Amino acid sequence: MDAGRMNNMLTMEERTMVRDLILLPYIDTMASNSMREMELSRNILAKAYLMAGKYIQKRIMQDTYRLRQALKKQNIKVEEDTNDDFILYYMIYYRGYQERFGMTRDVMRTEISLRLTQYTSDYGNVLKDYLK
Repeated sequence: MDAGRMNNMLTMEERTMVRDLILLPYIDTMASNSMREMELSRNILAKAYLMAGKYIQKRIMQDTYRLRQALKKQNIKVEEDTNDDFILYYMIYYRGYQERFGMTRDVMRTEISLRLTQYTSDYGNVLKDYLK
């Protein structure tokens, strides 16, 4: 057992999982909005973009399920708390403790961008493997 667990504190891995679980619904919403725009588009590559969007949404659902299961196994629960214009707050309940967790919108935008880049890269690798 690592030191964070022995002190009943959240480990860095658990904090990362909480952060990712919070961000995934926002990423899904952005992908959905983009796909809706693409459906209305006359772009000749619209179907290709929609396939990429569906792949990304499938990965988001898989990641969300995996994170929920892992956090549940660790007895960690995350609930939305208050939000203001700049910071979104969540309550984390874990192993008999609770902690308020906040993320600024700027940090969220950066993390979402990084995650979308990773999902797009993964989709590109799938296509690359398929086209070999």
